[in-house]
Amino acid sequence: MAGEAGLRRMLAVVDLLIDAVDEESLLPALLPLLLRAVPGDSVVWTPHPDPVGRPLTLPAGLLGRDALKTFACVSSPDPLVTRTTSGSGTSGSGAPMLRSALRTHGQYHALAAYADVYRVIGAEHQLAMAFTAGYVGGAPRRVCLAINRSGKGGARDFADHDLATAALLRARLSHALNRLAPPTPELVTDREAAVLDLVARGLTNQQVAHRLAISPRTVDKHLEHAYAKLRVGGRVEAANAWRARALL
Repeated sequence: MAGEAGLRRMLAVVDLLIDAVDEESLLPALLPLLLRAVPGDSVVWTPHPDPVGRPLTLPAGLLGRDALKTFACVSSPDPLVTRTTSGSGTSGSGAPMLRSALRTHGQYHALAAYADVYRVIGAEHQLAMAFTAGYVGGAPRRVCLAINRSGKGGARDFADHDLATAALLRARLSHALNRLAPPTPELVTDREAAVLDLVARGLTNQQVAHRLAISPRTVDKHLEHAYAKLRVGGRVEAANAWRARALL
């Protein structure tokens, strides 16, 4: 940590996490504190799977729909994105990492994602990490967190004490988000999984029944039990949750 002031900034985040009662009310207060604890110009909070489909950012609206579509197309060669989302690397799954530790400044500028997205949002220097944050549809939910510095005014890259702070906060963020998440749902049976697989592919109950050689009423019963286990209210939510689980 970088001195007493840095410790106070980190403890402010910890206090907020301890007192949080739900994720929805936590995040608007959390992001500004994160930018103080690990000083930066912007932060991007991206859960996966994400029912909203857009990350939460500070400043708000940092990434519009066009920027997100572009990012989805050009981000695959980006080593920091790959490392954060896949959790590969010697320092552990999702551990804090500096962009400068993976590529030179010139290599970073050569990425298509830099010209089309990072330069636009002022992400000259980046620190990124990921952590578990409960479950969706029985599958682990992850949050990818990126803190950016624009480099304006001579702002320097993140330092070792920023990495140390991020590592300490990462464990506490994961603990808090897992605590605030709904309870882990029961596991679906093999038969329920087979029904959900076909429903997620768009088949009707009659088509599912024909494919599995069971009655439509039995399909209804399997879905009823699966809805409760996945903690969803209907067919569309169940299909979305099951597809998200398959991706994870």
